[in-house]
Amino acid sequence: MGEVMIRKMELDDIADVYTVDSASFPVPWTKEIFYQEIALNSHAYYYVLLLDEHIVGYVGMWIVEDDAQITNIAILPSFRGLKLGEKLFRFSIQMAMYHGAERLSLEVRESNIVAQNMYRKFGLVPGGIRKKYYTDNKEDAIVMWVTLT
Repeated sequence: MGEVMIRKMELDDIADVYTVDSASFPVPWTKEIFYQEIALNSHAYYYVLLLDEHIVGYVGMWIVEDDAQITNIAILPSFRGLKLGEKLFRFSIQMAMYHGAERLSLEVRESNIVAQNMYRKFGLVPGGIRKKYYTDNKEDAIVMWVTLT
């Protein structure tokens, strides 16, 4: 594997992040949503993962007071299985703690066992169900969370 770097997402990254999002989710966010998150949302923190200077993943979260909420995390399908998601998720936990978060939560598809297993490695546990959360197929979301220390 080449050189891996994680840095703050910039407006110039939106096209590449949109490519990752579109390849990862049945209902991707629009470029406008990413613009609003980066440029206008003071609670939003977005980071890109680069492999050999190419964006292959990203993570976003909101931090409000002492709560962090992962909005999205994705790695291009052709780069999955290389532990890049773990590296990016570990980084997001560190950033959440750096910015004062005491808890971190996220929603994950009930069928996404691979992601659930990764989150469990970081201490996240199921805390509830959001019924019919995903608009593409009405799949339930499992809410997972962890207390950060």
